[in-house]
Amino acid sequence: MRRIVLAMTGASGMPYGVRLLEVLSRTPEVETHLILSNAALKVLSLESEIGPDELAGLAHRTYAQDEVGAGPASGSWIHHGMAVCPCSMASLAAIANGLGSNLIHRAADVTLKEKRPLILVARETPLNRTHLKNMLAAHDAGCVIMPPSPGFYHRPRTIKDLTDQFVGRILDHLGIEHELGVRWKGDSPESVLLA
Repeated sequence: MRRIVLAMTGASGMPYGVRLLEVLSRTPEVETHLILSNAALKVLSLESEIGPDELAGLAHRTYAQDEVGAGPASGSWIHHGMAVCPCSMASLAAIANGLGSNLIHRAADVTLKEKRPLILVARETPLNRTHLKNMLAAHDAGCVIMPPSPGFYHRPRTIKDLTDQFVGRILDHLGIEHELGVRWKGDSPESVLLA
């Protein structure tokens, strides 16, 4: 079993996190632990048809941001990677600067100190100087900074096509096999979507 931590914060881009959780929930060898910030619950209601209870039902375990004594807060609680998707600039700043004010920030800090993969799906545009400095600090600390920048070489026809392509990239960085999107093959992409 591969244990994955998925945190959702109050940035726009909730469909990416929801789709990532859907795919993880259907992957037999993955145990998903979901952490939801208070702001994420508000954004979820604005950007998704899925409610908090249904979302929580896709994870093996769900935590609120104030459950600072939960498993993901400890380095001795083994997991195989964490994604913050979507990741607000406030959460990115806290993670970049080692501030453990809630379970998401603490779990991210622990992930870095244990040298496990940590992916931040930073969702903001345009970026100011402080955002960029925090991204660089997070990168230097060991994070993968992965803004949701969809590609178009696979000729997406739907929002789901765009979302799946990007979620597939997150799964690649977590080392989880999938059949989402199109992979580039030399001079031309595959001509059909894999899923």
